Amino acid sequence: MESYDRFYRENKNRVFAYLLRLTGNYHLSLDFMQESFTRYFARYRRNGNNCSLLYTIARNTALDSFRKRREETLPRADEVSLPGDPERQLMEKQACQKIMDAIQQLNPVDRELIALLAAKTFSYKEIGTLLNISEANVKVKVHRARLRLKAILGNGGQ
Repeated sequence: MESYDRFYRENKNRVFAYLLRLTGNYHLSLDFMQESFTRYFARYRRNGNNCSLLYTIARNTALDSFRKRREETLPRADEVSLPGDPERQLMEKQACQKIMDAIQQLNPVDRELIALLAAKTFSYKEIGTLLNISEANVKVKVHRARLRLKAILGNGGQ
């Protein structure tokens, strides 16, 4: 049980950040994170601590929810409370919202690549394995996604 607790503590923030980038919704990402760990521990307890499997479950949890809702676009980000003085909070919140809005404008594949890369958990090769594409293809797609994101942010997020 201690190894499961350690696995949870080591991965919860990264899985949450991945889901937040994927969905753009703070509260929904928390729900998906909890659901992902619940599914992982309930079904794959004997597989050891497999981070790739956990991310696959998290991704599928989010996709299943969106399919059930039959939404074409992902929900917008909710406000996230940040520590510090009110002026700084507002500036950080606006910057975060601008980036999240820009990420939401990317196509789903680019959004997922950016989210996986930003989680800083997987190498390009591991991301390729997760998405069933080659490492070289991952690098090309990430480069193009970054260029699109830069263009969106350069246009004021429009």
